[in-house]
Amino acid sequence: MYYFCATNISYVRMNRILEVTPESRVVFGRATNLLPQLLPEGRVIAVIDARVDALYPSLCGGFERIIIDGGEPSKSLASLERIYTALIEKSADRGCFLLGVGGGVTTDVTGFVASTYMRGVRFGFVTTTLLGAVDASVGGKNGVNIGGYKNMVGTFSHPSFVICDAELFTTLPEREFRAGLAEVVKSAIIADERLFELLETTTLEELRGGGALLDEIVERSLRVKADVVRADERESGLRRVLNLGHTIAHAIEKSVCGYNHGEAVAIGLCAVARIAVAERLLSSSDGSRIEKLLQRFGFETALPLPVATLADAAVKDKKRAGDALHIILPTAIGSVCDRPIGVESVVELLERV
Repeated sequence: MYYFCATNISYVRMNRILEVTPESRVVFGRATNLLPQLLPEGRVIAVIDARVDALYPSLCGGFERIIIDGGEPSKSLASLERIYTALIEKSADRGCFLLGVGGGVTTDVTGFVASTYMRGVRFGFVTTTLLGAVDASVGGKNGVNIGGYKNMVGTFSHPSFVICDAELFTTLPEREFRAGLAEVVKSAIIADERLFELLETTTLEELRGGGALLDEIVERSLRVKADVVRADERESGLRRVLNLGHTIAHAIEKSVCGYNHGEAVAIGLCAVARIAVAERLLSSSDGSRIEKLLQRFGFETALPLPVATLADAAVKDKKRAGDALHIILPTAIGSVCDRPIGVESVVELLERV
């Protein structure tokens, strides 16, 4: 078991640019202003969510476009093939630049295509959802789903840049905006107690209005993720802390219809908090704070399926390593630990929820 806590995280703001790796950075600001500065010379082909294209027609109006459905069904091998075929029909060569514009599904698919088309072309993202900004678009992981299993096939390949324009998030439906907040809460639990406190003193409605507070929580959340990614780019150990709540969340997404990723993560976060309290790793007061915050933002927190069903789906998660499953547990607000458990003990552990 190893521990990770907030003392490892720094929060120095430098010109609203966050370096993830020497070749990849997040730039905060208005997308329309930043794109001309960040795009390379040459041919740009945008892979854009159809809904985003309708809402912001001028954002990619000057580029060739491949329009996709930004929903979860697009994270499939069939969707990849359609994009590859479109690129071939456009005679796109290795000198082109792919620009993914949309939420996490769009950036995942674009990153996968870019890292494999003609053995790799350059790419960047404009992330248009809160969930995509604080989760999928940063970190270099690009994946698609197979047979209901999340991100079972994928690549590690970083975008040249990610533009994070929080004003784009203010047009999101409430449920979709809320989904992103679950990942922000996750980041706060992992390594930023101050971020958690900020979330405790605001409301969903205030955050949806945009402005400086939304900018701050997005940036703080991303800094947690970027610092972890820099320390463990290819998930050999430390990066597992970013999976806090996700083993249970992925099991819920696979087994129960109707939950989006953020809603499943919220349930997963409450579940691991309860396990940590039962294991005497986390104080009951901090466990209560986690659950109350998620309920305050309107999330369900109870498991929506029997423990046996949940355990069966959890042991098939891609995070499994042989006969062990790595469960990340909170030890305080701003600190977590990695606890490997044998697959035969998963039901016993989950019964503590």
